[in-house]
Amino acid sequence: MTTKSATYNLPGFPGEGGLSNYLVRIKKFPMLAAEEEYMLAKSWRDRGDLKSAEKLVTSHLRLVAKIAMGYRGYGLPVAELVSEGNIGLMKAVKKFDPEKGFRLATYAMWWIKASIQEYILRTWSLVKIGTTTAQKKLFFNLKKIKNQLSANNAGDLRTEHVDEISKRLNVKKEEVVSMNRRLLGKEKSLNDPIKDEDGAEWQDWLVDNRTDQELKLSHKQEFAKKKKLMDNSMSILNPREKEILTARRLSEDIVTLEDLSKIYKVSRERIRQIETKAFEKLQKAMLNAAKSNNLLPRN
Repeated sequence: MTTKSATYNLPGFPGEGGLSNYLVRIKKFPMLAAEEEYMLAKSWRDRGDLKSAEKLVTSHLRLVAKIAMGYRGYGLPVAELVSEGNIGLMKAVKKFDPEKGFRLATYAMWWIKASIQEYILRTWSLVKIGTTTAQKKLFFNLKKIKNQLSANNAGDLRTEHVDEISKRLNVKKEEVVSMNRRLLGKEKSLNDPIKDEDGAEWQDWLVDNRTDQELKLSHKQEFAKKKKLMDNSMSILNPREKEILTARRLSEDIVTLEDLSKIYKVSRERIRQIETKAFEKLQKAMLNAAKSNNLLPRN
């Protein structure tokens, strides 16, 4: 792959006041068909073609905006969230390998979210959010768990909800209460009107219904193919490899190396080695299966 660094010609984002104009501009960039995306990614990866890389980036700017809107509850300017998300998108494009058989949007989501989350953590002082992994997990998962529990989103949590969240995330009850109070009052709905826009709502500017439904369908179909490939490919792993890989990479609640080392009575380093080897075997098997089933775009 080329080692050139890309400079992208992205639409300007002068600040919060220019958000609506920015969203209008990025809607003009068309979404890519799978074949075109594959060819552009190959052109960038193999030949360092900057125009191909730029097209990959601009066609996914709406995805960044949509993801960034989901983090508005942390009280930071949307312009900054989008800018950080765009950085994550560019990193994803730089590292994207079209030969893996999956779409850029699926791959880029992780990079976009990671970039935005890192920015939020940097911006919120450590005094506000704490420094432990558990506290950071609470920071980013409190809203989701509250929705799962149908908990109160307008005031203090009920005692049973505090207990459940504390148990799920392994944090102190007072930390749950404190974090909830910090985040209250900063939520912005996607249905809130845009300032200076006559009746328009934030969500109206993200993606139109047709392309949004197409993206959802594409992701659903891709996930189904990916899951089928993975389920079939898991058969190449022995029982211990399968259990460790599932515990470390395929479970919602990741099991630590320390805990697994106690279960299997081996060192943490040995668990890490087994996990890495199993993942490499699974990845290779999935790629071979994708090729044999003609699921990869052709040159």
